[in-house]
Amino acid sequence: MKTTLRKVGAALALAALSAGAAQAQELKISHQWKANVDGRDRAARVFVEEVTKLDPGIKFRIYPAQSLGIKPVAQLDALQNGTLEMAIFPMSYAVGKAPEFSITIMPGTIANLDHAMRMRGTPFAKKLQEVAHANGIHIVSWWWTPGGFASKEREISGPASVAGMKMRAADPTFETMLKAAGASVVSIPSTEIYPSLQSGVLSATLTSAETFVSMRLYEQTRFATVGGNDLWMLMQPLVMSKQHWDKLTPKQQQIFEQAAAKSDEFFLGLQREATQKMVDAYVKAGAKVRQLSKGEFDEWVALAKKTSWPEFESKSPAAKELLTLIQQVK
Repeated sequence: MKTTLRKVGAALALAALSAGAAQAQELKISHQWKANVDGRDRAARVFVEEVTKLDPGIKFRIYPAQSLGIKPVAQLDALQNGTLEMAIFPMSYAVGKAPEFSITIMPGTIANLDHAMRMRGTPFAKKLQEVAHANGIHIVSWWWTPGGFASKEREISGPASVAGMKMRAADPTFETMLKAAGASVVSIPSTEIYPSLQSGVLSATLTSAETFVSMRLYEQTRFATVGGNDLWMLMQPLVMSKQHWDKLTPKQQQIFEQAAAKSDEFFLGLQREATQKMVDAYVKAGAKVRQLSKGEFDEWVALAKKTSWPEFESKSPAAKELLTLIQQVK
């Protein structure tokens, strides 16, 4: 009897020790943007503050501006193998391994920020999480970023306006639409946009309004098309290695979800301001700024439905289902 009790006690002690060790572990959060300037970094700090308020035993360390030494796209490998716990990750960076994530930047599917937020908790969001889990990550937050075009050469309006330009759009399926419009494309992460514009590798780019400002792209481009109708909208959430998510207790997972919800609202507020901040930065730099008109937007969406959409649907049954589900949310 005593032996049995000792064994039970030892097992309970070991379980408690394991739980305590997981709780005390410092969780690394990696990303590519400036600390305390870019909204993605600031929202991550809101998340961390909220989690540690609810459970002081969970510790984090944020590594901004690639300071952990992991390239933006390579963060996915580190998350999948468990060497990195968390990252702020533009989902289109994962399409080399999981082409289904192109849905998070598919032109013509997300009308605006309010529409993006209505996606949260829907069958679309659940399917997207299912795809994420199958690829070794868990989507923690629901952060979407509106963006626009900027060019060194001339104004960008409808599809005909980009003919002959060397462009970047952050996603191969999106870039299929640009190629159909007559542009050539360069596939690079946002950290390489500035030097690529500077050297002439790029003549134009699409990216988030947040990135246009935080990476000072207004210094290398003279024409901006932003606001009015959002053609470029990308999900750039806080994600977690599925291995490490599964190590959290149900209570800790609940705390992460509560903290993520708070960070979602904070980030949404920042993104509502981001487009105007981009406009202000470009005007101050002496650039020409215009909005994408409804007619121009409709031309782009019509082109996307002939190019990007069918190409995406053909990737896999999951891709086809995601495109169907995202259209169901109005």
